[in-house]
Amino acid sequence: MDSRTLVHVLTILKRESAGWNVPIVTLVAQRSSDPYQVLISTLLSLRTKDEVTTQASRKLFEIADTPQSMVKIKAGEIRKRIYPAGFYKRKAQTILRVSRILLDQYDGRVPQDLDELLKLPGVGRKTANLVLTLGFGKPGICVDTHVHRITNRFGYVKTKSPDETEMVLRGKLPKAWWIPINDMLVAFGQGLCKPVSPWCSRCPVPKWCERIGVTRSR
Repeated sequence: MDSRTLVHVLTILKRESAGWNVPIVTLVAQRSSDPYQVLISTLLSLRTKDEVTTQASRKLFEIADTPQSMVKIKAGEIRKRIYPAGFYKRKAQTILRVSRILLDQYDGRVPQDLDELLKLPGVGRKTANLVLTLGFGKPGICVDTHVHRITNRFGYVKTKSPDETEMVLRGKLPKAWWIPINDMLVAFGQGLCKPVSPWCSRCPVPKWCERIGVTRSR
């Protein structure tokens, strides 16, 4: 698949995605443009279902939604608020560490630089790109397992890891699609283009997909 075809496919998916579930971190960004809330919600979302992340974020932000207020909360209270998010005990500690670092090193502000974000505990390229794109509206490509899997399945990239996929996409994906590609492919991947036995019979773009790696479908 070449870039012209991918843009055509993404245009169709954008139209179809109106009825799909929006990833939780995007919903947080739509409710509040605060980069700190985007950052914390993204940390909570790692290895956690969206519906759990929704409740965890809501309950946590009820008592603390800034670094200043977060560091005043005990780890035990944070754990109770975010349970049953995956690795909730570790995440509570990470949230406190990140909040303290933001206060001590960044005047309580989330940095707007990818390299600076990557210095924060628990922040990888996926999280950093989400904060840049959703929190600051800056160019970035957030590549999670869905974006990695589907762009390889389409035949647009041939990569072995999400980080490698991000680098390839930065070199060939038109910039207008850098930010929206994550929302669309995450929703597409959760609903139809699943890792195992995807719903190819319901897919809105089957004739352009090379179905690489698909051995069984519905």
